Amino acid sequence: TFIVAMSITHTFVDFIPSIFLGCPNADTSLSTLPGHQMLKEGRGLDAIFLTAIGGLTAIIIFILLAFPSSMFISYIYPTIQKIIPYILITVVFIMIFTERRKFSAFVVVALTGILGYCVLNLGLKEPLLPLLSGLFGSSMLIISIKERTKIPKQRSEIEKSKLRNLLRPVSGAIIASPLCGLLPGLGSGQAAILGSQISKTDNENFLMLLGATNIFVMTLSFLGIYAIQKGRTGSAVAIQQLIGNFGTNILILILSVVLITGILSFFIVQTLSKKFVLIFEKINYTKISVLTLVILCLVALIFSGIIGFLIFLISTATGIYCISLNVKRTHMLGCLLIPTIILYLL
Repeated sequence: TFIVAMSITHTFVDFIPSIFLGCPNADTSLSTLPGHQMLKEGRGLDAIFLTAIGGLTAIIIFILLAFPSSMFISYIYPTIQKIIPYILITVVFIMIFTERRKFSAFVVVALTGILGYCVLNLGLKEPLLPLLSGLFGSSMLIISIKERTKIPKQRSEIEKSKLRNLLRPVSGAIIASPLCGLLPGLGSGQAAILGSQISKTDNENFLMLLGATNIFVMTLSFLGIYAIQKGRTGSAVAIQQLIGNFGTNILILILSVVLITGILSFFIVQTLSKKFVLIFEKINYTKISVLTLVILCLVALIFSGIIGFLIFLISTATGIYCISLNVKRTHMLGCLLIPTIILYLL
């Protein structure tokens, strides 16, 4: 119960530092572009709300579909394993060919893909930490520091029309998440890329899609233990190690905890984000960016060692170069997509 509740709460709250500070992890790194853009427009609170409403909607849908989904997953899982690399290759081609600057998009996917493949095969402890923090975190912080970015006063002005279109991003998450939530090496980042191609999204819809995707991937990992006896997140693996493969009674308990925690987390994240903004608006953004950059450097050095810190520096330089090419920053998720494709093909 504690592990499930903590995991769901973290999935909601983790978007606050991702959007306001630009310190992404593997699951929230994609939110830094649309989230930061809305933050600069004075709509950071809206960005947080959109991820939360996407997550809450995903929880309700998951609860309703949990048992039918478990039967479907157990039936289709062997087939998905065989075709997943070809699905990902298709996603990469779609990403590149829907971009206006196709060659630049190809360069970004290829460059970050090579970097990701090298980093993930070094046998480094916590390889994603310096890789993603450099590509999506410090690179954007350095650009913000250089441009002396000023964050306007934050307000909340969600358009009701956006919420009426909630089913579009959530439907993309529903289709993509099972592929990524039940297979090794795949996560919310890849599911969001796939979901955004299935269901065309603007910034607001993309944030709802990402919030829904993160919840679906997390909850499906719990369902995976029940349906196929495999846990695909650290939380699911921890539960499996504690109680082994479980039956219907435990699944009902997990579903109950997910629902209660999801509802509470939705309101908690609204309160936390508003309190965070009150503090955030009193601080010079350039100074907080410098402080965050220093913390990222220290974290990379402490948790990944000297080699990890060098990777962090290389990833930062790569991220700055890729941003300068003026293509969608989601293409930098080639650092995860390309190694995953190679893993499955080999």
